[in-house]
Amino acid sequence: MSAVEAMKICAVICEYNPFHNGHKYLIEQAKRLSGCDAVLCIMSGNFTQRGEAAVLPKFVRAEHAVRGGADCVIQLPAAFSVAPAEVFAQGAISILKSIPAVTRLAFGSEVADARAIESAARLLCDTDEGGCLSEKFTASVAEGMERGESYKRSAAQALEELGAEGALVNSPNGILATEYARAIKKQGANIDILPVLRVGAGYGDEELKDNFSSASAIRANLGRREIEANVPPYVLDALKGADMRGARDRADAIARYALAAADRADMARIFGCTEGLENKLKADAHFTCEEIVARATSRRYTSSRIRRILAANMLGLYADDVKRYIAEGTYIKPLAVSAALKDGIFAELAKASLPVIIKKMSLKALSAGRGMPETAAERCYAADRRADFVRALIFGEAPEYDFTVKTV
Repeated sequence: MSAVEAMKICAVICEYNPFHNGHKYLIEQAKRLSGCDAVLCIMSGNFTQRGEAAVLPKFVRAEHAVRGGADCVIQLPAAFSVAPAEVFAQGAISILKSIPAVTRLAFGSEVADARAIESAARLLCDTDEGGCLSEKFTASVAEGMERGESYKRSAAQALEELGAEGALVNSPNGILATEYARAIKKQGANIDILPVLRVGAGYGDEELKDNFSSASAIRANLGRREIEANVPPYVLDALKGADMRGARDRADAIARYALAAADRADMARIFGCTEGLENKLKADAHFTCEEIVARATSRRYTSSRIRRILAANMLGLYADDVKRYIAEGTYIKPLAVSAALKDGIFAELAKASLPVIIKKMSLKALSAGRGMPETAAERCYAADRRADFVRALIFGEAPEYDFTVKTV
């Protein structure tokens, strides 16, 4: 395809922490099933939705994705990646919808039925035009929590009661799938969903499988020969140098210091930090992060929620800012691209309504001008650079030079 011909692009929202055989399979299926000319991945930068620093730097993981079949990888800002599923999805779609060539969104799901996923997304909304949680859903969740159920379980039960498929709402990937469909609906994005049936281990399954283990299992078993069959050779080579023990200790120290130094009013601005939870967390700052999480986890507050709060506090990521980023727009930050399709893909990215950040001078497009207030995009980019710096501290590495795109 020449650079002047318009492309159709299938997107994948991902983290690749690290890139493994299941991710490679999804890219292959996206290419096969979507009928699109290219696959573009929007990938979490140096921090993930678990509230953890990625085991490998963002440019390395992006390169792995392109070597594994993706045609381009762009960055999902930290403000969206360290956030609940709803915000994670809304942030990704706010960027993808700005690219006219993106017409499909592929993702792995335990339920590979687009109609069932879209139906569940509609159940969450008040009207066909709305994107807010419906009154029936909200009321049902409240009833479940009054019975002592966790929010997660109450939400799943509420959706099932409203008619959603149980297998869809009781799995992390199913929940994300529903949030992707809801974000597309809420933002009026001209993107069709393409669910692909998951193979191998489930999300968060830490037991190693023969060749389709989860990223959680691979991270939990770094250094063991058994992971060799689960990742491409180039990923295995990169993982051999990862010092997770030292990284965990440094991450723990940084997060606890940030917690002790945090302003309570600022912590209350973090997604999920409600009902005075900031007081409980600050009082426990002398414990390790694992102990802080364990002491705060309850039916009402999941451990993943607590981990995200700790990470968001460490990185200065606040809900009011994040909502502004979605409403006002951010940017497109390419990390890696296929040499074969580079010209065509960059031609399509140039048509986007958001600025494309490749060189340092590109940052001028984020600014409203000298003497003007900081724009949402500028603030979001600054948060990304903080996340990059903190990850470098955690892993004892030099911060990556941000103005480059790896061509593979």
